[in-house]
Amino acid sequence: MPAFADMMKRPRPSRGWLKLIREALGRTERQQAQRLGISGPTLHKSEQSEADDRITLGQLRKLADGLDCELVYALVPRRPLTDMVEERARAIAIEEVGGVAHTMSLEDQRPGAARLRKQVDRRTEELLRGRWSDLWR
Repeated sequence: MPAFADMMKRPRPSRGWLKLIREALGRTERQQAQRLGISGPTLHKSEQSEADDRITLGQLRKLADGLDCELVYALVPRRPLTDMVEERARAIAIEEVGGVAHTMSLEDQRPGAARLRKQVDRRTEELLRGRWSDLWR
């Protein structure tokens, strides 16, 4: 799917994909509206809604179909999901181990930095072996 991969690298056109593709096909608003069985002003408002991020998926799917396009709806994580989960588990482990270390320091028994790192690593691993949904409470 090279065409899709190329599109993912580009920002969304400021005037929206619907208008860009319609114009690339050489169709006027009136011609496209007739093709869809809607009025010109309705098509104009729909294209504007898409450009402004206010269009519904159902509406976008219908309009894409009228352009002989397939609507591809995707959520693309900015980084690997496992990294996000591991980061969350580590943050919880640091908080938990840090709380215990603070209490111990009040009693003049704070463990060294190397020992704290090992405890954080161990607790992180424990959290990752558990239910990941518990990490987001």
